[in-house]
Amino acid sequence: MPRLAGHSDGDVALHAVADALLGAAGLGDLGRLFPADSRTPVGIDSRVLLGAVADRVRAAGWRPVNLDITIVASRPRLAKLLPEMAAAIAAILGLDPGSVNVKASTGNLEGSEGGGRSISASAVALLAPLGGDALEGPA
Repeated sequence: MPRLAGHSDGDVALHAVADALLGAAGLGDLGRLFPADSRTPVGIDSRVLLGAVADRVRAAGWRPVNLDITIVASRPRLAKLLPEMAAAIAAILGLDPGSVNVKASTGNLEGSEGGGRSISASAVALLAPLGGDALEGPA
């Protein structure tokens, strides 16, 4: 069975979420926090990386409020797994599962994702200041 290759476990959805959270908080990106070298264990579980990112975002005075994730791949078929994926991401971040939306697309069967040769993901995160609402800056 084909597998995703990467320095970590290669979970593109969790990496996209981590980068969205870091970007929304102005904290750089996942590669700077966990470089693909000896400072980051090979095969590290992306759930561990996302948990560390969430801790860093909170330490900067922010909390995740809402996430929207899109995974583009023709295989594996993800439709039946999307609610479980949303619940798992919500649990890692301490969010209500209704605050996490995960959707999948085949990319109209175009390109490397549509041809089943790769998977990509993008995510958008809404943050709010700790103790505040989403319309004000950090405390």
